[in-house]
Amino acid sequence: MNEQSFYKYHVFFCMNEREGKDARPSCGKCGAEKAQKHAKKRIKELGLSGEGKVRVNQSGCLDRCEEGPVLVVYPEGTWYTYVDNDDIDDIIDTHLVGGKVVERLKI
Repeated sequence: MNEQSFYKYHVFFCMNEREGKDARPSCGKCGAEKAQKHAKKRIKELGLSGEGKVRVNQSGCLDRCEEGPVLVVYPEGTWYTYVDNDDIDDIIDTHLVGGKVVERLKI
């Protein structure tokens, strides 16, 4: 872990929600809140939350709207899309626990 990093992994879920019929797609309308809450709960259940471990946060628009919903894992800057909680679990188990990128979900 980088000595300057407070967390080993910091995960940001885009939660932006646009209004209007001509608006670009938005993660908030694609289940982002449910997915973020699931990830946060699962990280706590696995004992992975806290200093030096994993932090799961919400974010505003990450500007990858057409590829959404999206999340990004730092410090690597790995971008993922997802469909359901199985995808979120795969990101947690493979990347956050196992240290390997989930190629099928990587943007």
